[in-house]
Amino acid sequence: MKKTFLSLPAAALTLALSAGLSFADDHKKQDIVDTAVAAGSFKTLAAALQAADLVDALKGDGPFTVFAPTDEAFANLPEGTVESLLKPENKDQLVNILTYHVVSGKVPAKVAVTLDEATALNKKVISVTKKDGGLFLNESKVVKTDIMCSNGVIHVIDAVLLPPAEGEASSAPSGPARELVEMAIAKGAPLYNHGNPEACAAIYEVTAHALMAMPEEMVTARDREMLNRAIAAVSHSHCKATNAWTFRSAFDGMMMTSR
Repeated sequence: MKKTFLSLPAAALTLALSAGLSFADDHKKQDIVDTAVAAGSFKTLAAALQAADLVDALKGDGPFTVFAPTDEAFANLPEGTVESLLKPENKDQLVNILTYHVVSGKVPAKVAVTLDEATALNKKVISVTKKDGGLFLNESKVVKTDIMCSNGVIHVIDAVLLPPAEGEASSAPSGPARELVEMAIAKGAPLYNHGNPEACAAIYEVTAHALMAMPEEMVTARDREMLNRAIAAVSHSHCKATNAWTFRSAFDGMMMTSR
């Protein structure tokens, strides 16, 4: 039988990550959803899974690896973000975010610490790095590992993972429209993530109107329809976080359009 040995640093990191939040001893008998609910520190995640209609999927056979943000992680998002994502009209965006926290298959800590990246269920790549004695997924720190469940494993993280722009997809539009959307997201997303959804929404709104002013050969009728819906929705909303997500959803939809 082939044996697998971790290097000393990797083994030490795995051991360090095993400490942290406490879970019931019988969680191995429960599925991922029931384990998270029983822990009591993932109420927002549970509500989000319900709103996204993903509960049944994560109660399935799997196996799955879930990177679970705590309630505190969700609370650290800009004010109004969670409330906005839980609205029915933002379900697609919510599904995209939640599936970015799930990897197919069971990936225990001893394997995770050897990776450089992982591909989530939404087909987006998560960067995996080891620094400062900890394991990081993008900029989120793993604070607890190897909560084994009947259909997979949970690793707890201290910040919500936000998927990269759809502009990285091979089917994304090219030319000035793509460049403008990518530029807007590159400038707006960091502002949003650092607690300034108003500035992010302003950048996105200016971008949406600029796209609408482009020639027809650069912005398709389908894309214009999405942009028009976003502009109309924002005109009736006073929540800047909601407005930012509304425009971002339209931009992501554009970037998925085949050219």
